[in-house]
Amino acid sequence: MKEINNILEAYSRAESAGKKSALATVVKVEGSSYRQPGARMLVTEDGELTGAISGGCLEGDALKKALLTISQRQNKLVTYDTTNEDDAEFGIQLGCNGMVHILFEYIDPSEENNPVYFLKKLQEKRQEAILINLFSMKRGNPQPGTVAFSRENEFRLKSPGFTVLSSYIEEAFDTKESSVRTVTVDGISYEALIEYIAPNISLVIAGAGNDVIPLVEMASILGWEVHIGDGRTTHAVQRRFPAAKQVRTAKASDFLEGIVIDDLTFFVLMTHNYQYDLTLLAALLEQGCRYIGVLGPKTKLERMIEDLENEHITLQEEQLDSIYGPVGLDTGAETAEEIAVSVVSEIMAVLNGRKGTSLKYRTGKIHTGINQTLNTGV
Repeated sequence: MKEINNILEAYSRAESAGKKSALATVVKVEGSSYRQPGARMLVTEDGELTGAISGGCLEGDALKKALLTISQRQNKLVTYDTTNEDDAEFGIQLGCNGMVHILFEYIDPSEENNPVYFLKKLQEKRQEAILINLFSMKRGNPQPGTVAFSRENEFRLKSPGFTVLSSYIEEAFDTKESSVRTVTVDGISYEALIEYIAPNISLVIAGAGNDVIPLVEMASILGWEVHIGDGRTTHAVQRRFPAAKQVRTAKASDFLEGIVIDDLTFFVLMTHNYQYDLTLLAALLEQGCRYIGVLGPKTKLERMIEDLENEHITLQEEQLDSIYGPVGLDTGAETAEEIAVSVVSEIMAVLNGRKGTSLKYRTGKIHTGINQTLNTGV
């Protein structure tokens, strides 16, 4: 969502300035690529780029294609073959060894269901959603582009003719995975990027000390929603944490009031107040939280668990697995900034089901990619 939010901000500025724009979206990848399907980049008519579709190797040529799209006001599908090592621009320099298919869409502000409209829908609610991008690999065929949006109890189509796509929505919500499918619309064979977009990560921090500041800043860079609570009125002040969505003063017993807890909500306890953290830990364990990070030495966490057991709170194995203490990956972090990097990295590892070890020792691909089994629509 961070990239999408940046794109929407850039588009708003461009629209206010009367600048025309195009949206470039990676819709399909064959082999290896720096960016995966769903990566986007906004291009304005004066050459401003927001977002990324590669590691920087394709952006130069993509700028030319985007400007052509704006000039002709017509969507275009462009394929970059990075497997050809004889190609000095897209082979040797990129080294990704894959085929990257990018759809360029002209953004017509007079069209109600333009690509930006569908992206804006994602900002309305913190809920999982599906975007569908329709494209054709056959030269000369139309390139419909972003044609559908769906979330709970809502389904919006660019045109009634794309109703066939609705059959893939439920599957995407069930699997929580993106995929590429083949569909036939009005006798034309298309491929559809069915993109699952998860809600934004919510990082809830108990504590408003100085060591929280770099953690908030790093989480904000990633586009996470940050909520802060602390019992000290002198510390829980919004101006100390301008990047946080919410900063409030709260007793430990009232901390969870108004906090929405789901599978993408991560907690870090770092008030430096043992009793406050203990009270909140007990409350969080009852909620079945996925991740509860506890700042401090291992002996502190062992004492907390012992104190809970003395209060006749017996922790199940699943509850113990949700507690990460000491919080963060083992990187030798010492300063507040280093600890913030360690904590954010651990949350990302948990989120993606990884161990947080060096990629040097990974035998498989870094990114598993998306399901590109091609099913035929009706």
